[in-house]
Amino acid sequence: MSGGEAHVENSIWMRAVLIGGVFLAIGILAFATMGVGVANVKHVAYEDAIHDYEDAKYAYEDAKASNASDAEIATLKEAKEEAHHHEVDAHLSYLTWKTAGITILLMCITYAAFIGLGGFLNSIAPSGDDAHDNHGYGGEDHEHHGSGSPIIFALGIMLFLMGFPSFQGVLGNMLSGTDFALGDLGVSMLGLVVVTAGVANWWREDLPFIGNGEQIATSAPFEGQHIRKAGLWVFIMSEVMVFATFFSSYLRMRTEWCTGWQEAAGNCEEVNMLTASDFLRPNGAMLDGLGGQGDFMTLLPGAINTFALIISSYTIVLALKTAKSKDWTAPSGFMGKIMPTQKAAVRNYLIATFLLGSMFIVLKLIEWSHLVAEGFTIGTQAGSIFYISTGAHGLHVFIGLLVMLYLIFKADTVGYDEKNGQGIEYFGLYWHFVDLAWVVIFPAFYLY
Repeated sequence: MSGGEAHVENSIWMRAVLIGGVFLAIGILAFATMGVGVANVKHVAYEDAIHDYEDAKYAYEDAKASNASDAEIATLKEAKEEAHHHEVDAHLSYLTWKTAGITILLMCITYAAFIGLGGFLNSIAPSGDDAHDNHGYGGEDHEHHGSGSPIIFALGIMLFLMGFPSFQGVLGNMLSGTDFALGDLGVSMLGLVVVTAGVANWWREDLPFIGNGEQIATSAPFEGQHIRKAGLWVFIMSEVMVFATFFSSYLRMRTEWCTGWQEAAGNCEEVNMLTASDFLRPNGAMLDGLGGQGDFMTLLPGAINTFALIISSYTIVLALKTAKSKDWTAPSGFMGKIMPTQKAAVRNYLIATFLLGSMFIVLKLIEWSHLVAEGFTIGTQAGSIFYISTGAHGLHVFIGLLVMLYLIFKADTVGYDEKNGQGIEYFGLYWHFVDLAWVVIFPAFYLY
Protein backbone atom coordinates (compact mmCIF):
# COMPACT_ATOMS: atom_id res chain seq x y z
CA MET A 1 0.00 0.00 0.00
CA SER A 2 1.05 3.60 -0.36
CA GLY A 3 0.49 6.01 2.44
CA GLY A 4 0.78 9.77 2.30
CA GLU A 5 4.46 9.48 3.19
CA ALA A 6 6.54 6.29 2.98
CA HIS A 7 5.50 3.62 0.51
CA VAL A 8 4.59 0.42 2.36
CA GLU A 9 3.62 -2.65 0.38
CA ASN A 10 1.18 -5.12 1.90
CA SER A 11 3.80 -7.81 1.41
CA ILE A 12 6.01 -6.08 3.98
CA TRP A 13 3.47 -6.97 6.64
CA MET A 14 4.06 -10.65 5.92
CA ARG A 15 7.50 -10.16 7.45
CA ALA A 16 5.68 -9.60 10.76
CA VAL A 17 3.90 -12.93 10.29
CA LEU A 18 7.25 -14.64 9.73
CA ILE A 19 8.65 -12.99 12.86
CA GLY A 20 5.64 -14.38 14.76
CA GLY A 21 6.50 -17.85 13.49
CA VAL A 22 10.10 -17.44 14.68
CA PHE A 23 8.90 -16.46 18.15
CA LEU A 24 6.60 -19.48 18.27
CA ALA A 25 9.45 -21.81 17.30
CA ILE A 26 11.73 -20.26 19.95
CA GLY A 27 9.04 -20.67 22.61
CA ILE A 28 8.41 -24.32 21.78
CA LEU A 29 12.14 -25.08 21.68
CA ALA A 30 12.75 -23.33 25.00
CA PHE A 31 9.85 -25.15 26.64
CA ALA A 32 10.95 -28.52 25.29
CA THR A 33 14.52 -27.91 26.45
CA MET A 34 13.97 -26.20 29.81
CA GLY A 35 10.40 -26.96 30.84
CA VAL A 36 10.44 -30.62 29.81
CA GLY A 37 13.99 -31.91 29.28
CA VAL A 38 16.01 -30.25 32.04
CA ALA A 39 12.98 -29.95 34.35
CA ASN A 40 12.34 -33.70 34.20
CA VAL A 41 15.97 -34.39 35.15
CA LYS A 42 15.68 -31.92 38.03
CA HIS A 43 12.38 -33.51 39.09
CA VAL A 44 14.02 -36.92 39.37
CA ALA A 45 16.75 -35.34 41.53
CA TYR A 46 14.03 -33.68 43.62
CA GLU A 47 12.24 -37.01 44.19
CA ASP A 48 15.55 -38.60 45.21
CA ALA A 49 16.13 -35.74 47.64
CA ILE A 50 12.67 -36.30 49.14
CA HIS A 51 13.44 -39.99 49.71
CA ASP A 52 16.82 -39.13 51.24
CA TYR A 53 15.18 -36.67 53.60
CA GLU A 54 12.48 -39.15 54.61
CA ASP A 55 15.15 -41.77 55.31
CA ALA A 56 17.21 -39.31 57.37
CA LYS A 57 14.13 -38.16 59.25
CA TYR A 58 13.09 -41.76 60.00
CA ALA A 59 16.60 -42.60 61.24
CA TYR A 60 16.62 -39.56 63.51
CA GLU A 61 13.18 -40.27 65.00
CA ASP A 62 14.03 -43.96 65.41
CA ALA A 63 17.22 -43.05 67.28
CA LYS A 64 15.29 -40.83 69.65
CA ALA A 65 12.67 -43.53 70.24
CA SER A 66 15.33 -46.16 70.96
CA ASN A 67 17.16 -43.92 73.45
CA ALA A 68 20.36 -43.73 71.41
CA SER A 69 23.31 -41.73 72.68
CA ASP A 70 23.21 -37.96 72.54
CA ALA A 71 26.15 -37.92 70.13
CA GLU A 72 24.39 -40.29 67.72
CA ILE A 73 21.13 -38.32 67.93
CA ALA A 74 23.02 -35.06 67.27
CA THR A 75 24.74 -36.62 64.25
CA LEU A 76 21.45 -37.93 62.84
CA LYS A 77 19.76 -34.58 63.45
CA GLU A 78 22.49 -32.82 61.53
CA ALA A 79 22.13 -35.36 58.71
CA LYS A 80 18.37 -34.79 58.67
CA GLU A 81 18.76 -31.01 58.45
CA GLU A 82 21.32 -31.35 55.69
CA ALA A 83 19.00 -33.70 53.76
CA HIS A 84 16.16 -31.21 54.20
CA HIS A 85 18.40 -28.44 52.87
CA HIS A 86 19.21 -30.55 49.80
CA GLU A 87 15.51 -31.28 49.31
CA VAL A 88 14.66 -27.56 49.34
CA ASP A 89 17.50 -26.80 46.91
CA ALA A 90 16.40 -29.60 44.58
CA HIS A 91 12.81 -28.35 44.64
CA LEU A 92 13.83 -24.78 43.84
CA SER A 93 16.14 -25.98 41.06
CA TYR A 94 13.26 -27.92 39.54
CA LEU A 95 10.97 -24.87 39.83
CA THR A 96 13.60 -22.68 38.18
CA TRP A 97 13.75 -24.72 34.99
CA LYS A 98 10.05 -25.58 34.90
CA THR A 99 8.98 -21.96 35.42
CA ALA A 100 11.56 -20.65 32.94
CA GLY A 101 10.35 -23.02 30.23
CA ILE A 102 6.68 -22.25 30.75
CA THR A 103 7.28 -18.50 31.03
CA ILE A 104 9.33 -18.30 27.84
CA LEU A 105 6.70 -20.38 26.02
CA LEU A 106 3.83 -18.13 27.15
CA MET A 107 5.79 -14.97 26.38
CA CYS A 108 6.73 -16.20 22.92
CA ILE A 109 3.14 -17.24 22.21
CA THR A 110 2.05 -13.73 23.19
CA TYR A 111 4.77 -12.15 21.05
CA ALA A 112 3.89 -14.41 18.12
CA ALA A 113 0.18 -13.66 18.39
CA PHE A 114 0.76 -9.94 18.81
CA ILE A 115 3.19 -9.36 15.95
CA GLY A 116 1.94 -12.22 13.77
CA LEU A 117 -1.78 -11.46 13.96
CA GLY A 118 -1.15 -7.75 13.55
CA GLY A 119 0.96 -8.39 10.48
CA PHE A 120 -1.60 -10.80 9.02
CA LEU A 121 -4.50 -8.37 9.46
CA ASN A 122 -2.55 -5.64 7.72
CA SER A 123 -1.28 -7.91 4.95
CA ILE A 124 -4.85 -8.74 3.86
CA ALA A 125 -6.11 -5.15 4.12
CA PRO A 126 -7.12 -3.38 0.88
CA SER A 127 -4.18 -1.82 -0.90
CA GLY A 128 -4.30 1.55 -2.59
CA ASP A 129 -2.50 4.84 -2.88
CA ASP A 130 -5.27 6.62 -1.00
CA ALA A 131 -5.46 4.17 1.87
CA HIS A 132 -4.23 6.74 4.35
CA ASP A 133 -5.92 9.81 2.94
CA ASN A 134 -8.84 9.56 5.34
CA HIS A 135 -7.15 8.48 8.55
CA GLY A 136 -3.84 8.34 10.31
CA TYR A 137 -0.73 10.13 9.19
CA GLY A 138 -0.54 11.03 5.56
CA GLY A 139 -2.59 12.90 3.04
CA GLU A 140 -1.47 15.79 0.93
CA ASP A 141 -1.52 18.25 3.84
CA HIS A 142 0.15 15.73 6.18
CA GLU A 143 -2.50 16.32 8.84
CA HIS A 144 -3.59 13.72 11.35
CA HIS A 145 -7.32 13.18 10.90
CA GLY A 146 -7.94 11.09 13.99
CA SER A 147 -8.02 7.36 14.51
CA GLY A 148 -10.49 4.75 15.71
CA SER A 149 -7.71 2.55 17.07
CA PRO A 150 -7.98 3.77 20.70
CA ILE A 151 -11.70 2.87 20.77
CA ILE A 152 -11.02 -0.65 19.50
CA PHE A 153 -8.12 -0.96 21.94
CA ALA A 154 -10.28 0.17 24.88
CA LEU A 155 -12.97 -2.38 24.01
CA GLY A 156 -10.37 -5.13 24.03
CA ILE A 157 -9.02 -4.00 27.39
CA MET A 158 -12.54 -4.10 28.84
CA LEU A 159 -13.07 -7.68 27.66
CA PHE A 160 -9.65 -8.73 28.93
CA LEU A 161 -10.30 -7.32 32.40
CA MET A 162 -13.76 -8.94 32.51
CA GLY A 163 -12.12 -12.34 32.14
CA PHE A 164 -8.96 -11.54 34.07
CA PRO A 165 -9.85 -13.34 37.35
CA SER A 166 -10.20 -16.64 35.49
CA PHE A 167 -7.23 -15.78 33.27
CA GLN A 168 -4.81 -15.28 36.16
CA GLY A 169 -6.20 -18.37 37.92
CA VAL A 170 -5.40 -20.55 34.90
CA LEU A 171 -1.90 -19.10 34.55
CA GLY A 172 -1.27 -19.62 38.26
CA ASN A 173 -2.32 -23.26 38.00
CA MET A 174 -0.12 -23.74 34.94
CA LEU A 175 2.93 -22.38 36.75
CA SER A 176 2.24 -24.47 39.84
CA GLY A 177 1.57 -27.67 37.88
CA THR A 178 -2.04 -28.13 39.05
CA ASP A 179 -5.09 -28.87 36.89
CA PHE A 180 -6.65 -26.07 34.85
CA ALA A 181 -9.34 -25.55 32.20
CA LEU A 182 -8.26 -23.74 29.05
CA GLY A 183 -11.85 -22.61 28.48
CA ASP A 184 -11.48 -20.18 31.37
CA LEU A 185 -9.12 -18.17 29.18
CA GLY A 186 -11.88 -17.47 26.63
CA VAL A 187 -13.08 -13.96 27.53
CA SER A 188 -9.60 -12.60 28.19
CA MET A 189 -8.21 -14.14 25.00
CA LEU A 190 -11.06 -12.56 23.02
CA GLY A 191 -10.15 -9.25 24.59
CA LEU A 192 -6.52 -9.72 23.59
CA VAL A 193 -7.56 -10.44 20.01
CA VAL A 194 -9.59 -7.21 19.91
CA VAL A 195 -6.64 -5.34 21.43
CA THR A 196 -4.40 -6.81 18.75
CA ALA A 197 -6.82 -5.70 16.03
CA GLY A 198 -6.79 -2.15 17.40
CA VAL A 199 -3.04 -2.14 17.64
CA ALA A 200 -2.72 -3.56 14.12
CA ASN A 201 -4.83 -0.70 12.79
CA TRP A 202 -2.58 1.77 14.60
CA TRP A 203 0.48 0.11 13.07
CA ARG A 204 -1.01 0.51 9.60
CA GLU A 205 -1.57 4.19 10.30
CA ASP A 206 1.87 4.78 11.79
CA LEU A 207 4.25 2.69 9.68
CA PRO A 208 4.27 5.12 6.69
CA PHE A 209 4.93 8.08 9.02
CA ILE A 210 8.40 9.50 8.34
CA GLY A 211 8.18 12.65 10.44
CA ASN A 212 5.95 15.02 8.49
CA GLY A 213 2.94 16.67 10.10
CA GLU A 214 3.69 16.02 13.79
CA GLN A 215 0.89 17.73 15.72
CA ILE A 216 1.97 20.67 17.90
CA ALA A 217 0.19 21.75 21.09
CA THR A 218 -1.18 25.31 20.98
CA SER A 219 -2.24 25.75 24.60
CA ALA A 220 -0.28 26.33 27.80
CA PRO A 221 1.57 24.73 29.51
CA PHE A 222 2.58 22.55 26.53
CA GLU A 223 2.46 25.20 23.83
CA GLY A 224 4.93 24.47 21.08
CA GLN A 225 5.53 20.88 22.19
CA HIS A 226 4.57 17.80 20.21
CA ILE A 227 1.14 16.63 21.35
CA ARG A 228 2.30 13.02 21.63
CA LYS A 229 5.14 14.04 23.93
CA ALA A 230 2.87 16.17 26.13
CA GLY A 231 0.36 13.33 26.33
CA LEU A 232 3.05 10.88 27.36
CA TRP A 233 4.24 13.16 30.18
CA VAL A 234 0.66 13.42 31.46
CA PHE A 235 0.42 9.62 31.32
CA ILE A 236 3.69 9.22 33.23
CA MET A 237 2.45 11.61 35.92
CA SER A 238 -0.64 9.44 36.37
CA GLU A 239 1.59 6.38 36.60
CA VAL A 240 3.64 8.04 39.34
CA MET A 241 0.44 8.36 41.38
CA VAL A 242 -0.40 4.69 40.81
CA PHE A 243 2.96 3.49 42.06
CA ALA A 244 2.84 6.01 44.91
CA THR A 245 -0.17 4.12 46.31
CA PHE A 246 1.86 0.92 46.33
CA PHE A 247 4.77 2.54 48.14
CA SER A 248 2.54 4.29 50.67
CA SER A 249 0.87 0.96 51.52
CA TYR A 250 4.25 -0.70 51.89
CA LEU A 251 5.70 2.08 54.06
CA ARG A 252 2.68 2.06 56.35
CA MET A 253 3.00 -1.70 56.73
CA ARG A 254 6.70 -1.49 57.56
CA THR A 255 6.30 1.33 60.09
CA GLU A 256 3.14 0.15 61.85
CA TRP A 257 3.64 -3.63 62.00
CA CYS A 258 6.26 -5.60 63.89
CA THR A 259 8.73 -6.69 61.24
CA GLY A 260 12.23 -8.07 61.63
CA TRP A 261 13.74 -4.60 61.29
CA GLN A 262 11.36 -3.15 63.89
CA GLU A 263 12.19 -5.92 66.36
CA ALA A 264 15.94 -5.44 65.83
CA ALA A 265 15.52 -1.71 66.45
CA GLY A 266 13.73 -2.40 69.75
CA ASN A 267 10.44 -0.89 68.60
CA CYS A 268 8.44 -4.07 69.23
CA GLU A 269 8.87 -7.38 71.03
CA GLU A 270 7.92 -10.14 68.59
CA VAL A 271 7.72 -10.39 64.81
CA ASN A 272 4.10 -10.76 63.72
CA MET A 273 4.50 -10.64 59.94
CA LEU A 274 7.11 -11.43 57.27
CA THR A 275 7.96 -9.41 54.19
CA ALA A 276 9.55 -10.54 50.93
CA SER A 277 12.93 -9.29 52.13
CA ASP A 278 12.75 -11.72 55.08
CA PHE A 279 12.76 -14.57 52.56
CA LEU A 280 15.30 -12.96 50.22
CA ARG A 281 17.94 -11.14 52.26
CA PRO A 282 20.47 -12.89 54.50
CA ASN A 283 19.47 -13.19 58.17
CA GLY A 284 15.86 -12.28 57.53
CA ALA A 285 13.28 -12.51 60.30
CA MET A 286 11.69 -15.85 61.25
CA LEU A 287 8.02 -16.58 61.98
CA ASP A 288 6.51 -20.06 62.45
CA GLY A 289 9.51 -21.67 60.76
CA LEU A 290 9.24 -19.44 57.67
CA GLY A 291 11.60 -16.75 56.44
CA GLY A 292 15.21 -16.21 57.38
CA GLN A 293 16.51 -18.45 54.58
CA GLY A 294 17.76 -15.73 52.26
CA ASP A 295 21.31 -15.54 50.95
CA PHE A 296 23.21 -14.00 48.06
CA MET A 297 21.65 -16.39 45.54
CA THR A 298 18.09 -15.49 46.54
CA LEU A 299 18.87 -11.82 45.93
CA LEU A 300 20.69 -12.50 42.66
CA PRO A 301 17.64 -12.51 40.29
CA GLY A 302 16.49 -9.12 41.58
CA ALA A 303 20.02 -7.72 41.32
CA ILE A 304 20.42 -9.03 37.76
CA ASN A 305 17.05 -7.52 36.85
CA THR A 306 18.15 -4.17 38.25
CA PHE A 307 21.24 -4.08 36.07
CA ALA A 308 19.27 -5.43 33.09
CA LEU A 309 16.80 -2.55 33.20
CA ILE A 310 19.53 0.04 33.71
CA ILE A 311 21.45 -1.31 30.71
CA SER A 312 18.23 -1.49 28.66
CA SER A 313 17.66 2.23 29.29
CA TYR A 314 21.16 2.83 27.94
CA THR A 315 20.61 0.71 24.82
CA ILE A 316 17.39 2.51 23.93
CA VAL A 317 19.23 5.83 24.30
CA LEU A 318 21.83 4.46 21.89
CA ALA A 319 19.03 3.52 19.47
CA LEU A 320 17.65 7.07 19.58
CA LYS A 321 21.09 8.65 19.28
CA THR A 322 21.91 6.45 16.28
CA ALA A 323 18.58 7.20 14.60
CA LYS A 324 19.03 10.97 14.95
CA SER A 325 22.68 11.01 13.93
CA LYS A 326 23.21 12.79 10.62
CA ASP A 327 26.81 11.67 10.13
CA TRP A 328 26.70 8.15 11.55
CA THR A 329 29.55 5.81 10.66
CA ALA A 330 29.78 2.10 11.31
CA PRO A 331 31.98 1.15 14.29
CA SER A 332 35.08 -0.91 13.76
CA GLY A 333 35.70 -4.49 14.84
CA PHE A 334 32.99 -6.86 16.01
CA MET A 335 30.39 -4.10 16.55
CA GLY A 336 30.82 -3.05 12.95
CA LYS A 337 29.93 -6.57 11.80
CA ILE A 338 26.64 -6.66 13.71
CA MET A 339 25.85 -3.00 12.95
CA PRO A 340 27.07 -2.45 9.37
CA THR A 341 24.45 0.22 8.59
CA GLN A 342 22.66 2.91 10.54
CA LYS A 343 19.34 1.14 10.01
CA ALA A 344 20.74 -2.15 11.32
CA ALA A 345 22.30 -0.38 14.32
CA VAL A 346 18.97 1.17 15.39
CA ARG A 347 17.22 -2.18 15.00
CA ASN A 348 19.88 -4.10 16.93
CA TYR A 349 19.95 -1.63 19.81
CA LEU A 350 16.17 -2.03 20.07
CA ILE A 351 16.55 -5.82 19.96
CA ALA A 352 19.09 -5.64 22.80
CA THR A 353 16.61 -3.60 24.85
CA PHE A 354 13.90 -6.14 24.05
CA LEU A 355 16.02 -9.11 25.13
CA LEU A 356 17.01 -7.45 28.43
CA GLY A 357 13.37 -6.68 29.21
CA SER A 358 12.32 -10.23 28.35
CA MET A 359 15.00 -11.60 30.67
CA PHE A 360 13.55 -9.40 33.42
CA ILE A 361 10.12 -11.07 33.10
CA VAL A 362 11.57 -14.59 33.10
CA LEU A 363 13.69 -13.98 36.21
CA LYS A 364 10.78 -12.27 37.94
CA LEU A 365 8.49 -15.28 37.55
CA ILE A 366 11.25 -17.66 38.63
CA GLU A 367 11.70 -15.57 41.76
CA TRP A 368 7.94 -15.59 42.42
CA SER A 369 7.78 -19.37 42.08
CA HIS A 370 10.55 -19.69 44.70
CA LEU A 371 8.83 -17.31 47.11
CA VAL A 372 5.50 -19.12 46.81
CA ALA A 373 7.22 -22.48 47.32
CA GLU A 374 8.85 -21.15 50.49
CA GLY A 375 5.52 -19.98 51.90
CA PHE A 376 5.35 -16.31 50.95
CA THR A 377 2.00 -16.16 49.15
CA ILE A 378 -0.34 -13.44 47.98
CA GLY A 379 -2.81 -14.53 50.67
CA THR A 380 -0.96 -12.51 53.31
CA GLN A 381 -1.10 -8.73 53.66
CA ALA A 382 2.62 -8.37 53.07
CA GLY A 383 2.41 -10.81 50.16
CA SER A 384 -0.47 -8.97 48.50
CA ILE A 385 1.41 -5.66 48.64
CA PHE A 386 4.59 -7.26 47.28
CA TYR A 387 3.01 -9.24 44.44
CA ILE A 388 0.66 -6.46 43.36
CA SER A 389 3.43 -3.85 43.40
CA THR A 390 6.05 -5.95 41.60
CA GLY A 391 3.37 -7.50 39.39
CA ALA A 392 2.10 -4.09 38.27
CA HIS A 393 5.66 -3.13 37.45
CA GLY A 394 6.21 -6.39 35.56
CA LEU A 395 3.03 -5.73 33.58
CA HIS A 396 4.38 -2.32 32.58
CA VAL A 397 7.60 -3.97 31.45
CA PHE A 398 5.71 -6.55 29.39
CA ILE A 399 3.47 -3.94 27.74
CA GLY A 400 6.62 -2.02 26.88
CA LEU A 401 8.05 -5.15 25.27
CA LEU A 402 4.97 -5.52 23.07
CA VAL A 403 5.32 -1.91 21.93
CA MET A 404 9.01 -2.55 21.32
CA LEU A 405 8.12 -5.37 18.94
CA TYR A 406 6.57 -2.79 16.62
CA LEU A 407 9.50 -0.41 17.03
CA ILE A 408 11.86 -3.21 15.97
CA PHE A 409 9.62 -4.05 13.02
CA LYS A 410 9.49 -0.43 11.85
CA ALA A 411 13.24 -0.04 12.35
CA ASP A 412 13.74 -3.06 10.09
CA THR A 413 11.32 -1.90 7.37
CA VAL A 414 10.66 1.84 6.97
CA GLY A 415 13.45 2.73 9.39
CA TYR A 416 14.06 5.59 11.82
CA ASP A 417 16.10 8.72 11.21
CA GLU A 418 16.41 12.27 12.52
CA LYS A 419 12.96 13.15 11.15
CA ASN A 420 10.84 10.37 12.69
CA GLY A 421 13.11 9.21 15.54
CA GLN A 422 10.76 10.83 18.05
CA GLY A 423 8.81 7.57 18.09
CA ILE A 424 11.78 5.96 19.86
CA GLU A 425 12.20 9.04 22.04
CA TYR A 426 8.62 8.94 23.32
CA PHE A 427 8.77 5.24 24.05
CA GLY A 428 12.12 5.82 25.74
CA LEU A 429 10.47 8.21 28.21
CA TYR A 430 8.07 5.45 29.21
CA TRP A 431 10.87 2.88 29.44
CA HIS A 432 13.01 5.17 31.62
CA PHE A 433 10.05 5.58 33.98
CA VAL A 434 9.70 1.79 34.24
CA ASP A 435 13.43 1.56 34.93
CA LEU A 436 13.30 4.29 37.59
CA ALA A 437 10.34 2.63 39.31
CA TRP A 438 12.33 -0.61 39.64
CA VAL A 439 15.38 1.24 40.99
CA VAL A 440 13.11 2.31 43.86
CA ILE A 441 11.28 -1.01 44.21
CA PHE A 442 14.40 -3.16 44.51
CA PRO A 443 15.97 -1.60 47.62
CA ALA A 444 12.60 -1.01 49.28
CA PHE A 445 11.07 -4.46 48.76
CA TYR A 446 14.18 -6.64 48.52
CA LEU A 447 16.84 -5.13 50.75
CA TYR A 448 14.90 -3.33 53.50
